[in-house]
Amino acid sequence: MTLKIVKPGLATSIQDLGRPGYFHLGIPEGGAMDRLALRAANLLVGNPEDAACLEAVFMGPEITFTAEASVAITGGEMPILLDGEARESWTSFTVKPGQTLSFGFLKSGARIYIAVSGGIATEPALGSRSTYPIGALGGFHGRNIAAGDEIPVGEAALVEEGRTVPAELRRGPGTPAELRVLTGLYWYRLTEKSGEAFFNDTWTVAPEADRMGYRFRGGQPMEFVEREQPFGAGADPSNIVDGCYSYGSIQVPGGSEPIVLHRDAVSGGGYFTLGAVISADMDLIGQLQPNTKVKFVKVEMDEALQARADRKALIEKIRKELV
Repeated sequence: MTLKIVKPGLATSIQDLGRPGYFHLGIPEGGAMDRLALRAANLLVGNPEDAACLEAVFMGPEITFTAEASVAITGGEMPILLDGEARESWTSFTVKPGQTLSFGFLKSGARIYIAVSGGIATEPALGSRSTYPIGALGGFHGRNIAAGDEIPVGEAALVEEGRTVPAELRRGPGTPAELRVLTGLYWYRLTEKSGEAFFNDTWTVAPEADRMGYRFRGGQPMEFVEREQPFGAGADPSNIVDGCYSYGSIQVPGGSEPIVLHRDAVSGGGYFTLGAVISADMDLIGQLQPNTKVKFVKVEMDEALQARADRKALIEKIRKELV
């Protein structure tokens, strides 16, 4: 079976749960920006949770099916149309050969996940089908999908129509969105006043928001503790000689606009990082549109670990609903 891509949408890529193990070589883990949504979509159609799906940003693709399949769409809210008839999100439905799946205008969130029974079956690269265009890895010939592509899908039995994830188990950002942060190794570089302002200010998602990172604007410029810059750091006080970046690290080039590094980000560089968004909230960033208001919330390690446990418990509840 193949999926015939009539229209690719704005930026639609093949994603799974990524390729861990190569970050030290500069190859990011990648994978779905909203991993909970991808897991849920796969569970709805009977796939392994890490099966490859389509991740569409802001605008959905138009796809014609060559064989019968179970389909589910999760993540942001975008009207789902099968031959022009509406279908429910976060709910499984059957597509017949020759039918076309399309989408209306985005209503909320930023990314949808399209799971098909059997999973996307393109050739893996370094153990993952996730698209990493900068490195020409994974995806469809190392790139996002394009009009005219025929995407292979694995074989699998159909699931019952109408399987759904209850609304209370669907997680998305609030208004304003709250992103919990653990301060990090270079937090000491900020003055106390500036550190307090970072958490007190309301920030806005900038247009520069993609799989590599999300930029935020609107807060006060940061003030740094005076010091003699070390050799190799340059004159800007926001620079360091070099450092490693974890996923979720918040770098602030020039001390004015924080950037949260996401799935396809670099593994290190010369900008100081004030901390990191906790792993439990990284999915929420993937559903933020430009101009969304955001508050950063300071937490301690025990709170971050509890949030991670709560997220695991939520995924387990979804499993119990669908398996």
